[in-house]
Amino acid sequence: MRLLVAPVRHVAALLEAHEVDLVVSLISPDAESPQLRPDRAPGLILRFNDIAVPREGLVAPSREIMETILGLAARSQTILIHCHAGISRSTAAVYALACQRAGPGHEADLAMTLRAFSAAATPNPRMIALADDLLGREGKMISAIRAIGRGAEAYEGATIDWEL
Repeated sequence: MRLLVAPVRHVAALLEAHEVDLVVSLISPDAESPQLRPDRAPGLILRFNDIAVPREGLVAPSREIMETILGLAARSQTILIHCHAGISRSTAAVYALACQRAGPGHEADLAMTLRAFSAAATPNPRMIALADDLLGREGKMISAIRAIGRGAEAYEGATIDWEL
């Protein structure tokens, strides 16, 4: 499986440069839908806010959203995942998929790999906690992401090309 992660403004260029089976947009409920090219790859839009704890008036990442994300591995070989900045929601999704693919015991190494790919990566902690529970990792994913710490301040994250 190949996972591409990027800020929304890099999606069109990545679709031109790579064969992609699916584009996954992790965007806020009120955000404009990205202009995807269905002739290049089908798209899936999941709408929720980038928040760590539920708050009135906002849509928190949910168990159902994480089940959908984890279900992507069975559907596609090359997935392009983006959020607005490519820092939080998309990096949480790619880390969850990497942990699922690698199996138990690799959480810390995968978190370090994510950090090596992107100094700005700051995976959404609620998404990580939900994935940790769904994958039965007993807090190992949460601990691994905490261990790499908050990413560097950035307007947007680096493009990630992760072959698993």
